[in-house]
Amino acid sequence: MIHLIKKLIFVVIFITPSQLTHAKAELWKVSKNGNAQYTTIQSAIDAIPNGEHDLITIQVEAGIFQEKLFIKKSSFKLIGAGRGKTIITQSIARDAWRCDHVDDWGVATVNVDSCSNINFENLTIENSYGFDHKEAVKIPCALDSTQFKWVQSTGHQMAFRSFYATKLKFVNCHFKAFGGDTMSPWNTTDGMFYLKDCLLEGGVDFYCPRGWAYAENCTFISNTGPAAIWHDGSLHEDAKNVLVNCSFKGFDGFNLGRFHRDAQFYLIKCHFAKNMSAEDIYQVKTTNTLSWPRRVYYFDCDGAIAKDNFFKNNLQEAKGNPKASEINANWVFGNRWNPIKQ
Repeated sequence: MIHLIKKLIFVVIFITPSQLTHAKAELWKVSKNGNAQYTTIQSAIDAIPNGEHDLITIQVEAGIFQEKLFIKKSSFKLIGAGRGKTIITQSIARDAWRCDHVDDWGVATVNVDSCSNINFENLTIENSYGFDHKEAVKIPCALDSTQFKWVQSTGHQMAFRSFYATKLKFVNCHFKAFGGDTMSPWNTTDGMFYLKDCLLEGGVDFYCPRGWAYAENCTFISNTGPAAIWHDGSLHEDAKNVLVNCSFKGFDGFNLGRFHRDAQFYLIKCHFAKNMSAEDIYQVKTTNTLSWPRRVYYFDCDGAIAKDNFFKNNLQEAKGNPKASEINANWVFGNRWNPIKQ
């Protein structure tokens, strides 16, 4: 009898943790027609508990959601029906927004506060301002010394903007704008951002991470502007913007990238369109004091007509002499985060 009781206790203790974990993982659905728990994405996000909680998946049906999202919750997945099927869209010019607001909270279609452990999958996140407005518009501007401002169709138009967030993962997402700063995950202190199979398009610096960023199998399309990618790693020497097996396309003569703060770029097995300019990633004239020398590294890239072969292999010049085979997400994030398991 005692032996049987011990065996039952062992079975309960052995099974219960996995059963509880499975049971607590929640799936919430969003449908505009009312056939789900929530009719808006924002209402589902707002229902997420504060503090620690088990993983919540918010599944959003196909459709166009005219929502501006404000995210202050952690540890959840936001999953759409597919890139180009579930579309979250707003029309916002940053120059206009800052006429009435003292900061950028709310300047993007998706705005993320100091949160962590969030997955975005199978979504299109769009700021349509530059597509909606082909000409410059003069507007009243209370916070401008002249009391008015010209808002350009090519100005800053953020589809995604995060503030001090970290451990953000994006899979099969389309970040779409005509102007600059389309995809802006900003956190120079400890920001870690992972992108896979994503499409990004916009104007100047339309992919501009701060901190540590790793993108693989992504496509970048320059609609306008003097540079596609940008990086700020000014707080940590190790911070880096890494792109592996990514493709770059755009208007004739588009430029690859630039920086005006301390930055570190790694482009591994990337593909450049033939009509890309022969301009290397360049430093913009700046009054900022840079702590480290220029750090732009290439390995096995191809495509563009290179001036003086600017993307020739020089990975051996990087600190620590990393091998291309070693450069993956774990290497970028220094084993502090494994996005594959998130």
